[in-house]
Amino acid sequence: AKLTVMFGFRTKFGGGKSTGFCLIYDNEDALRKFEPKHRLVRKGIETRAERSRKAMKEAKNKGLKIRGTGARIAKHKAKRAQDS
Repeated sequence: AKLTVMFGFRTKFGGGKSTGFCLIYDNEDALRKFEPKHRLVRKGIETRAERSRKAMKEAKNKGLKIRGTGARIAKHKAKRAQDS
């Protein structure tokens, strides 16, 4: 149960049946390597980074101001600044 990840469930009209996806991993290292972070948070393996809405918007706008090849680096720096 710890190494299974279920997601993408849809209910059928009228109820009584649901379909979805399930991934079963061999070990926890593989789970951490391949699963997206939001699903790890949902499973309780990782913790969600608590940050304010304002901090996220400021980081986004700071990244928008820079153009060209430096934009990727600037967005990374802005994200690091808001996390700390």
